[in-house]
Amino acid sequence: VTVASAFRLSLKPKVSDSMTHMMVDFALEKRMLQAVKFLPVPKAPEIDVAACLVADNCITISWRMPEEDSRIDHFVLEYRKTNFDGLPRLKGEQHWELVDYIKATQYTLSGLRFDTKYMNLRVQACNKAVAGEYSDPVTLETKAFVFSLDSTSSHPNLKVEDTYVEWDPTGGKGQEKIKGKENKNSNTASPKRSTNSPRALSRGSRDRFAGESYTVLGDTAVESGQHYWEVRAQKDCKSYSVGVTYRNPGKFDQLGKTNSSWCIHINNWLQTTFSAKHNNKAKTLDIPVPDRIGVYCDFDGGQLSFYNASSKALLHTFRTKFTQPLLPGFMIWCGGLTVTTGLQVPSAVKTLQKSENGLGGSTSSLNNVA
Repeated sequence: VTVASAFRLSLKPKVSDSMTHMMVDFALEKRMLQAVKFLPVPKAPEIDVAACLVADNCITISWRMPEEDSRIDHFVLEYRKTNFDGLPRLKGEQHWELVDYIKATQYTLSGLRFDTKYMNLRVQACNKAVAGEYSDPVTLETKAFVFSLDSTSSHPNLKVEDTYVEWDPTGGKGQEKIKGKENKNSNTASPKRSTNSPRALSRGSRDRFAGESYTVLGDTAVESGQHYWEVRAQKDCKSYSVGVTYRNPGKFDQLGKTNSSWCIHINNWLQTTFSAKHNNKAKTLDIPVPDRIGVYCDFDGGQLSFYNASSKALLHTFRTKFTQPLLPGFMIWCGGLTVTTGLQVPSAVKTLQKSENGLGGSTSSLNNVA
C-alpha cells in the first residue's frame, strides 16, 4: 500500500517513560483499510454493429457489456473521421474526439458533416475507480455528396470562397487569390486542384460566366445515385437561383433558361416572387420562401426536388431523364449564398419521395426528356 504524506502525519506514536522503546498505533489505519472496497477493472464493451444507424447527418451507436456489471458508472465514446474502410491506421488519421459521462448503452452523434467516407468509433466502460479497455473499434460508412464552389467558373462579379459566394459590384478588381484557388486572369492550375484530379476532370474546359448570368458552379459532378445539399441566402439578397445544369453551359446562359438546366428562382426586388424554371419557362410557386432550401437529386431516377430544409416540406419537383452528368449551379445578385454539403439524404425526404413516387404522375408542368 502506498500512502500519502498526509496519511503518515496521522500516525500516533506512543513512547515509554524510559525511552527504551517506541510503538506506533496503526489501529485507525487498519480500520480504514478494512473498510476499503476494491473495484475490478471493467471489461471492454462490445459494439452492436447491427444496431448502429447512420441517418439524417447523425450516427447512433449501441453497445453492451460482455457480462452484467452493476458497478459501471458511465461510458466514454471516442470517434474520428477517416477515408479508410476497416481498422484505424496508425498514421495519417485525425485525432479521436471524445464524449464523456454517457450513462446509457447508446448514444447519438448529431449535426455531423460527412466530408469523409467513414467514421471509426470505440467505447470504454468506467466505474468509480478506474476505466477499462476500449472496445474493438468499428468503422461505419458515412456516404454523402461533398463539393465546393468552383471559382474558375464564377462570374467576375461574384466573390467565391469554398462554399460561400457573394455579389461583388466591383467585378473582382484587385482581388487576390482566395485560399490557393485560381485568380480569374490566371492560366495556372491551383496546386490543390490539379488538372488530373476527378473534380477538375468533371468540370471540363470552359470559360467563366459573363454578361448577366451571375452564376457559379459546383466543382464535383453528379453522375449517379441520390444526393442532397442545402443553401441559405442572406436576408438582404435581392435575387438568386439554386439548381443544376449539364456540364459546359454557355458563358452567358442563366439557370433555368436553357433546356439543360433546372432551378428555383427567388426575386426579392420590389416584390417577392418564387418560381421554378426550366427551358425558359417559369412556374410560380405560391408558397412562402424558406430560410434554407434543400436540393435532392436522384440522378438514376430522373428526379430533382427542392425542399424547405427546416420543415422538409416539398417546394417543387422536376422529373426528366438526365443524359449527362449534372453540376450544382447557383446564381446570385446583390447578396450572398452559403452552401452546405456533406449531408445525407434526410429520412423525411426519403419518405416523401416514396410517397410521391407511389402516387405516380408529375409534379411539374416544366418536365421534359432531355
